[in-house]
Amino acid sequence: MTAPLLSDTAERLLAARRDRRPIAPLGLDSIDAAYGVQLEQVEVWRAAGGRIAGYKVGLTSAAIQRQLGVHSPDFGHLLEDDFVLSGAPISADRFIQPRVEPEIAFILGRDLAGPGVTAADAVRAIDAAVASLEIIDSRIADWKISLTDTIADNASAGGVVLGSTPRSLDGVDLRLTGAVLRRNGRIAHTGAGAAVLGSPISALVWLVNTLGALGTTIPAGSVVLPGAVTAAVSAAPGDIITAEFAGLGSVTARFAG
Repeated sequence: MTAPLLSDTAERLLAARRDRRPIAPLGLDSIDAAYGVQLEQVEVWRAAGGRIAGYKVGLTSAAIQRQLGVHSPDFGHLLEDDFVLSGAPISADRFIQPRVEPEIAFILGRDLAGPGVTAADAVRAIDAAVASLEIIDSRIADWKISLTDTIADNASAGGVVLGSTPRSLDGVDLRLTGAVLRRNGRIAHTGAGAAVLGSPISALVWLVNTLGALGTTIPAGSVVLPGAVTAAVSAAPGDIITAEFAGLGSVTARFAG
């Protein structure tokens, strides 16, 4: 796609996010074009004073990859303003069509720069793991997204709720870390870390090496969401969604009524 078309697509997504009005699928012709649209939006947010606080990895489950016909994840940027406190009221009107999914978030204690980063390198760089809920949202109407749609739309990022009990990885097998996702007190889904590319560490390694090939380092202090351990649930005003992780405690997204 030409630069004017990329800019026009980025403007449409920015307007949809600002006005809370979904738009039709974008019709992008390549993954490179989709990331170009994503990065144009990131530059707009940065120019307005936004700070990149971390990254998210999406499309990490085998089922979603089969659905979209892909064989690798995608990534998006997390802004400082995306983070909300566990249990604090969340205004539902800041989103268009929110869904919530549980993730084992990583907080980095040192910079990570690929390519060539191994799982051992990634583990050494993680200061703590913490329970989290990602609020995903789509600016594409009715979630009728293709791979290029979600990439351009910042990997459908919406918000992040972090738990309050970070834990080091010593003696923890993240593949076996189980989670129970509840909506309004009722169990919606269960899962474990192995649902994320076999291990959430694998998603972090993929992200670091992918960004490294683009000349981007993930700095110390960044939050990385490696992917959901269960399917997502939809969220509406008044909903209380909680995830409980073995060894990591619980985290709650409370949508204001």
